[in-house]
This record gives sequence, C-alpha cells and structure tokens, in this order.
Amino acid sequence: MPVPPNARMPLPLPGFEHIKRAWNEGYESYSARLNPGEYYVTKNDECVYTTLGSCISACIRDRVNGIGGMNHFMLPASNGNGSDSWKAAGTSAATRYGNFAMEHLINEILKNGGVRQNLEVKLFGGGRIIANMTDVGMRNIAFAHDYIATEGLRVSSEDVGDVFPRMVVYFPATGRVRVKRLRSLHNNTIVEQETQYLHTIEEKPVSGDIELF
Repeated sequence: MPVPPNARMPLPLPGFEHIKRAWNEGYESYSARLNPGEYYVTKNDECVYTTLGSCISACIRDRVNGIGGMNHFMLPASNGNGSDSWKAAGTSAATRYGNFAMEHLINEILKNGGVRQNLEVKLFGGGRIIANMTDVGMRNIAFAHDYIATEGLRVSSEDVGDVFPRMVVYFPATGRVRVKRLRSLHNNTIVEQETQYLHTIEEKPVSGDIELF
C-alpha cells in the first residue's frame, strides 16, 4: 500500500531529526525505528518500533494527552552473576546508561507537555539470547523495575525475560503495543547487533548529569 496522498510525515520534535522514519504499510502509519542506544518521543499519531534481545525498551506516555515514546538500552557487562549485580556498581558507568535512557525519555515527555502523574509505563525485552552472558537480560529487567519503583512510577504491563527476541511496536497516542516473539532464526543478527552495542558502551564512558523535572 503506497503512502496515501493526505498522509504527510509529521515533523519530529526538536532533537529527534536523526531517527529514521518511514511509512509503514502494515500499520498504516508513519513509524520511527530505534536502534540500540536510541530513544524517540512524539506528539503525533505515529508508531515507534524496535527489535530486542537482551536489551530493554520502556514505552512511556502521558495517558491523558498522548505524548510519549520508547527507548532501547542495555547495561554494560559486569563481573557479578546475579540479576541484581548491577546494584553493586552504584551510580557508576555500569548503571548510568540505564539511568540516561530512562531519564532522557521521561524528561523529553515532560518537557513537551507531559504530566508526571499521568505517566503510563510498559516494559519489554530482557530475553536470554546471548549464550556467554546469560544474566544480562535479567540484570536489565531488574534495573528497569528498580528504577521505575524508585521514581514513584509503576509498570502497567510488560513482556520480559524468557529466551527469545522480540519485535515491539508502540503507539504512544493510544498506548497500544504489539509484540512479536521472534524465532531463533533471527537470533544471530540480534546477538551480533547487541554484542557490538555492548562493546561501544563499554569503550565510551558516559559523562554529564541528568536532572529530572
């Protein structure tokens, strides 16, 4: 199905011009595609989608006015073995990638008219698909749950854990989410992508601070 004549691509919010967007025939909507380490916030009736293995995506929106978005992140590897081993790192770089991913997403929603009391949170991902890093998905899930509870928010729905990757499609205007659990046929590509992402975040430490509104 071609792009309808009256379906013009909505302008992105400032700062999100680099995110790839295109018309999605299946959803009859413009869609923004996220790679690991990216996030996207919109006021428009468009969808955001990504593919997750061990990574986590938080889908957050103001359920009253419909502004919202999605992130895609993973904690760097640690020497701990338990699902809560990320806590041992405190506020070091081992957790700051998750902090940045969550705080950037929430702050952009609030900056563009969202109200904190109206925020609705949904979580996806954290699958155990990297054979030599069997705990990373659970560590990501534990971090996300702890972060959300610490910020006084709650998870309204989630699909996390297990052993398969997922494709997640999120519609911030309505809060609708479509999750497709992918076959192992796709795992090699996702593992390669996430392994490369891990190497990148471990080699380039995060700097700077984020303050919530």
